[in-house]
Amino acid sequence: MWLMNYITQNSLAAPSAVKGDVSGRGSRVTASGEYGELKSCAPYGIVSVPPKGECAVVLPLSYGEVNLGVLSRAPELEEGELMLFSKGGASIVLKNSGAVLINGREVSNG
Repeated sequence: MWLMNYITQNSLAAPSAVKGDVSGRGSRVTASGEYGELKSCAPYGIVSVPPKGECAVVLPLSYGEVNLGVLSRAPELEEGELMLFSKGGASIVLKNSGAVLINGREVSNG
């Protein structure tokens, strides 16, 4: 019984994420404190460096903090569609219809 109480009281405290502004080349975020040299968390095969001024979400963990990504704006996408874009304006959109748009122009596979 005491072991169950100990586990319940001491191991269910989840860390809480914080949000803040990217203040230096994607690996530094200013929130309630300054978080530097952050590791980034993203799906496999996707790597990005968020630009200064974006709002990032940081999760403190026992071995250091992790940047979970930046809060995204809702572009003109329908539910289920995907967009990749850069700060410079380049974009790729995968539409529900099967169309692929690169920089706003539809490309075909033929």
